Amino acid sequence: LDRITVDPQVWHRAPTVRGLRYPVEMILGLLASGMTIAEVLADYTDLEADDVLASLEYAAVVTRTCSSVPISAA
Repeated sequence: LDRITVDPQVWHRAPTVRGLRYPVEMILGLLASGMTIAEVLADYTDLEADDVLASLEYAAVVTRTCSSVPISAA
């Protein structure tokens, strides 16, 4: 998780990858939309596979430590 940073000067205090302007939320959204890790890395060449994996790990930690809220069907 050392690749995930929160800096008030970068991306409105949202967790980002290595202080870059790639929020964890964006990376997770790309994966959730069906992109593979290889496709994400091809589109964002300054990201590394470990950055994407760290984003997934961060999401796992957050969902383990926070209460979940039901999402109504759209």
